[in-house]
Amino acid sequence: MFTPELTAKLQKYSTPFYYYDLALLRQTLAALKSAASPHGYRVHYALKANFDARLLGIIREHGLGADCVSGNEVQKALDCGFPAGEIVFAGVGKSDPEIMLGLQNGIRCFNCESLQELEVIDGLAGQAGRTAPVALRINPDVDAHTHQYITTGREENKFGIYYSELAEMVAKVQQFPHLKLEGIHFHIGSQITDIAVFQRLSRRVNEIQRWFREREIALPLLNLGGGLGIDYQHPDARPVPDFAAYFNTFAEYLELPAGQEVHFELGRALVGQCGSLISRVLYIKQGRKTRFAILDAGMTELIRPALYQAHHQIDNLTSRDEALTYDVVGPVCETADFFAKGAMLPQTRRGDLIAVRSAGAYGAVMASRYNLRPEVGVVYSDDVG
Repeated sequence: MFTPELTAKLQKYSTPFYYYDLALLRQTLAALKSAASPHGYRVHYALKANFDARLLGIIREHGLGADCVSGNEVQKALDCGFPAGEIVFAGVGKSDPEIMLGLQNGIRCFNCESLQELEVIDGLAGQAGRTAPVALRINPDVDAHTHQYITTGREENKFGIYYSELAEMVAKVQQFPHLKLEGIHFHIGSQITDIAVFQRLSRRVNEIQRWFREREIALPLLNLGGGLGIDYQHPDARPVPDFAAYFNTFAEYLELPAGQEVHFELGRALVGQCGSLISRVLYIKQGRKTRFAILDAGMTELIRPALYQAHHQIDNLTSRDEALTYDVVGPVCETADFFAKGAMLPQTRRGDLIAVRSAGAYGAVMASRYNLRPEVGVVYSDDVG
């Protein structure tokens, strides 16, 4: 990805900054469409992964809808040209103003997670003179086998309606005058790389869909969430996820009623590999036990290693010397401020340019101003002269 020619061009930019490879993003989106289209699946991009306006414009150009988890994300999607009828609004804690924003703009669906939320949306829809399309987010108790902080489909998680509550919830929805039950929604976690997890989800979804059919309740929409992971270990060898295997799994295992729309909400899988955090080495510090490479980027720019103990490949773009072992850390006053421990890098010196790879998802969107750090910059491949 980072050729000597590209590295030389990036040297002129002030670090740290996010570098987005827009050609790779377009390649990824083309692969997604090629894999989803034969099945008639509809994909909504999850803005929480990255809401950069330039990326959103390209994603919209490829015909995707938008999956939002806040009112500001709904507004961002609208501002970036996503039609309201292709926006779905999820999230366990929607505020009244956020709900009204969705109602007033006529979004496609609210994915709802509790009885009280349904009551609130019904009341607000009545005030607005609208009928709110809703889908029930059901917690299927399927373990995604990923990090505990990004697993969302187990019974101990805060997300979704439990199967034991389903009969009561459906009965209530049918009594609310300003709600229309459009479908059901599932999302079991993030960074899932084991396809067998999606097989188990499909079987569980089939059981729940049968429950509705037995009661002659039509569901026009089935939303299966997202969660497909990327290869953080080998970003250059596998820059584009295996979308065909992902969608073919659902096509093989799902039992769908005629005419039902099937929606997905992918985020990381679309933008994760197109972004890298570019930083410079400030200092090399030899500790008693550890050699530190101290960068001008830190957890304020990319918090995933500190928060999730996540792995990101780290490349020294300007050194070709013999490899040494480094703890790659940032300047923030926290012990958790690190990118990697025991990383093998070419001998690294002050001023070397470093790329923290696979940072296009949950990178810039989670950046903070802690320690009064400046806002992180952005450079796009199309603009690099």
